Amino acid sequence: MAKTMMCESEGIHEEVVRFVKSRLSDREEYDDLASLFKLFGDGTRVQMLHALEQHEMCVCDLAALLGVTKSAVSHQLKALRLANLVKFRREGQIVYYALADEHVKTILDIGVEHLREE
Repeated sequence: MAKTMMCESEGIHEEVVRFVKSRLSDREEYDDLASLFKLFGDGTRVQMLHALEQHEMCVCDLAALLGVTKSAVSHQLKALRLANLVKFRREGQIVYYALADEHVKTILDIGVEHLREE
């Protein structure tokens, strides 16, 4: 059985706790951040984001690329759009999707870089 590392004393380091507490955000912001990261918990959504990092695409293009239905793509894009991870533009009857901004690209790139570390 693995030994759990715990504090051996009952005392706290009040200065450290005060210092860190003064720099933390409201609980609601952490809940919002957790919800954002949950969207990255689905491989298909992450693959869609990575595809959109390469080039803007329509629903039909994404469905063909990923081998899933247009309905499935639309469902995932709605979730990504509501989280401000993708944006869209309409050209006639075709709607093109792209990453919302450089922050989304940075999140993806850092995640891939972390996975590839040795």
